[in-house]
Amino acid sequence: MRVFRPSLPVRILLGLGLGVGWAVLSSTLGWSRFTMDWIAPFGDIFINLLKLIAVPLVLFSIISGVSGLNDITRLGRMGLGMLALYLATTVVAVSVGLLLVNTIAPGTWSDDDQRLENRVAYELWVKDTPGVEQAKDGRCFSCDPGNEAVVARVLKRRQQAPDAMAEAQRERATGVAAQGPLQFLVEMVPSNIFLSFSRALMLQVIVFALFFGVVLLLIPRDRVAPVIQLVNGLNEVFMKMVDVVMLAAPWFVFALMAGVVSRIAGDDPAAVLELFRSLAGYMITVGLGLAIVAFGIYPVVLSLVLRRNVYRRFFKAISPAQLLAFSTSSSAATLPVTMECLEERVGVSRSTAGFVLPIGATVNMDGTSLYQAVAVVFLAQFHLVDLTFMQQLSIVGTATLASIGAAAVPSAGLITLLVVLTSLGLDPAWIAIILPVDRVLDMCRTVVNVTGDATCCSLVAHAQGEELFTKEL
Repeated sequence: MRVFRPSLPVRILLGLGLGVGWAVLSSTLGWSRFTMDWIAPFGDIFINLLKLIAVPLVLFSIISGVSGLNDITRLGRMGLGMLALYLATTVVAVSVGLLLVNTIAPGTWSDDDQRLENRVAYELWVKDTPGVEQAKDGRCFSCDPGNEAVVARVLKRRQQAPDAMAEAQRERATGVAAQGPLQFLVEMVPSNIFLSFSRALMLQVIVFALFFGVVLLLIPRDRVAPVIQLVNGLNEVFMKMVDVVMLAAPWFVFALMAGVVSRIAGDDPAAVLELFRSLAGYMITVGLGLAIVAFGIYPVVLSLVLRRNVYRRFFKAISPAQLLAFSTSSSAATLPVTMECLEERVGVSRSTAGFVLPIGATVNMDGTSLYQAVAVVFLAQFHLVDLTFMQQLSIVGTATLASIGAAAVPSAGLITLLVVLTSLGLDPAWIAIILPVDRVLDMCRTVVNVTGDATCCSLVAHAQGEELFTKEL
């Protein structure tokens, strides 16, 4: 008698659901401390295992992929096509976010009196901040004699201790924003590759791997054959590590989700519902934008290019990577599984996946860029600041460049958001308003980041003449 065994995506989905259910139950019964102490650590172990594999896998997969091309001109064509796709999808994602946030206007859902206080606080911040001469829209609510009481309340509130987390994030963002326009190029080139490995600086690892692989192409094949064979063998070892870790993925995902929800809920699940209700418009806008990009634009473009409907097969193929991205909130940690899905389920060659996906996991942040566009305009609306079309248009370029420049910075989404706020002359401390729900949205936008990487990699593989979606799942 054959025993039914659910597929890996189904088992991961069950782990997700059971983890959330356990967190809600433990929160209701006051067991959150137990969950945090005895269950959540296994989720952290899971992420550590994936990150442990990610760095050497990126290194050896890129070297293996580049050295297997045999033609250095093909590398140039593939690289240009990849960068063009990544740039195009990022611009599209930001544009979708701007369209939705201006249409839905979630920042106007709040109480008018609260928005007036927010506006006055912003104007007082402008006066106290060097380099910011006036409010972005040129209006002055604090100058109105009828708002004297509001000004007094805001001044009293400003004397209270600032939000520690927001202040820490603002200091980190200030350091990023103060750098020169080409600083990200400087940071891409490692001075000590072993430090890059130990600190998981993916951009530097990628640059080194590309350099190493190109040099292998420039040396006669017979002389570097042992090196290429060693690299290919090590690549196989780390890919097998992914298979081993994924055997326990459903249990790890259960622990991960239980810990995430318990951190948010504590022992009062009702407080979580109230928090989500207050930011409902913002979350709906971001979630809708992410869904349109991930489940609308990506599969439609892929189907049009491949000239056949691959919607169902595409999402069935990459579903393990999407579910893992949702639970870990890390494109880098999900990278080993994304590569395996593209190679084993979609049919992308190892050389293409090994070259395109690691770079995409580091610099292609469609979901993050969309979230930044929505967040900036939402916060401006929430503070009665009217951003012009040109000011909003500048968000597209700033968010795209900032996502590349801060790719090696932990919590890159928050950091680049603060960089965008600063570039527009808006108060970076506003991030404290959306920080409470950032973890949930981070899980969603990571799914979009990973889906975008998979889409672009599939398009590059198709352009190289590779046959896709020929395997039965």
